[in-house]
Amino acid sequence: MLLDQHGYSESHLQSAWRNQTNQDIAAGIIGYIRQAAIGEALVPFEQWVQQAMQHIYGLHSWTAPQRRWLDRLAKQLKHEVVLEKNLLNEAFADHGGVKRLDSILGNKLDSVLDELGECLWMSIQSTQPTVMSIKLDFIDISF
Repeated sequence: MLLDQHGYSESHLQSAWRNQTNQDIAAGIIGYIRQAAIGEALVPFEQWVQQAMQHIYGLHSWTAPQRRWLDRLAKQLKHEVVLEKNLLNEAFADHGGVKRLDSILGNKLDSVLDELGECLWMSIQSTQPTVMSIKLDFIDISF
């Protein structure tokens, strides 16, 4: 009842759960196909995020507050699997949303997200990205 009062009906929550589950399934399928197609070891998604974030941390001399926000971004990526500005805006709404995040990052949010997208699916052993596209009927992902 409390959730209903705040706009979270049971049908909305069930829909959100299905969408999240679909993203998790898609990420798992993509990881398996990638492993099978290019002989790469099956690596947990959290490890991919960790490697991508190490790259991001090395791009600039981030301040302590910027680094904390990047850590939050990594945590959100591990939770959501996909980073989109509207999802980030919702996730960080209590802290000013993407507008504040972009400001804290010195107006570099777009470049950080682009860089994350490019290196997130990069081979753990390689410095060059492997390009592969997969279209599923509920999600379109290129890496």
